[in-house]
Amino acid sequence: MFRSVPPGSAAALRRRPLLYTSAAVALLIAGWAAADGAGTADAADGHARAAARAAPPLPAVPAPRAAPPSSVVPVPATAVPASLPAAPAAARGTPEHAVRELRITLDKGSHAALSVAALDLTDGRRAGYGTADEPVFDTASIVKADVLAALLLRAQDSGHALSAAQRDLASAMIKTSDNRATDRLWNTIGGTAGLTRANRRLGLTHTTAGAGGLWGLTQTTAHDQLTLLSAVYGTGHSPLTAASRAYARSLMAGVEADQRWGVSAGGTPAGLKNGWLPRSATGKWDINSIGAVTAGGHRVLLAALSSGNSGMDAGISLVEKGARAAVAALGLHATT
Repeated sequence: MFRSVPPGSAAALRRRPLLYTSAAVALLIAGWAAADGAGTADAADGHARAAARAAPPLPAVPAPRAAPPSSVVPVPATAVPASLPAAPAAARGTPEHAVRELRITLDKGSHAALSVAALDLTDGRRAGYGTADEPVFDTASIVKADVLAALLLRAQDSGHALSAAQRDLASAMIKTSDNRATDRLWNTIGGTAGLTRANRRLGLTHTTAGAGGLWGLTQTTAHDQLTLLSAVYGTGHSPLTAASRAYARSLMAGVEADQRWGVSAGGTPAGLKNGWLPRSATGKWDINSIGAVTAGGHRVLLAALSSGNSGMDAGISLVEKGARAAVAALGLHATT
């Protein structure tokens, strides 16, 4: 179940249709996958992208599909905490929306965990699922948006624009999720310590930077990812300058077509960054998606984090269901 609250508070990626189900249904989540703490960050990225480019393109308009009637269980809602950036002044005082129960059928025996947070930038309304206790998830490649923000803060502090080489690396890191480019920029920002300093300025209070160069094992929450997105897409104060924000938005808007799954299921994507990581200890997948979409004429920030997925496709389906449910909980309709 989502509750809208008042403002102020596998082995290969393939192009696949966004699976649309009824917006009248709640998420059933079970279990939690333990992190193994070893391995490389997003080790499957390159192979996944190579396979994806050979696949057929995403359809412009996915066909609707009704949710099956069986194995549907309602679950309690959670509200986004007040630590998120302030809502637009015009939205303050908006009455609380009625609780909307949304149901989604998971595959039988699924042990995946999901956390979703949403912020409507148009009127400040928020929705959350599975976020009450601030569960943390491996970032996988969504940390690359955070690395980009840290790089831009560093450039701002120096008073110099990014070099041509840095811009090339940043473009590859975000648009194609290039890991080697990320390795180089991770070192540029100062690695673990550098990301930690940047996150303190950005207001990410529940994110722990990966150690030993394993940036993909950075730990974060859906709330913190909304805070990061707000620094890039929000209309209020941000430690990023207007020029830095515009640059970050341009890169996230240019993600290659085979990586535009995830939160894009919730509306027309303005920009996003996805992450996928198979865990060697469990054989399960971390699948995450963050970004901004337009739905029902509103700009909405979405963060959907998951772990313990049986495969990549299962994880993509789960975060897409979460994105659609969050947008529906805000009383909006996807416009994809």
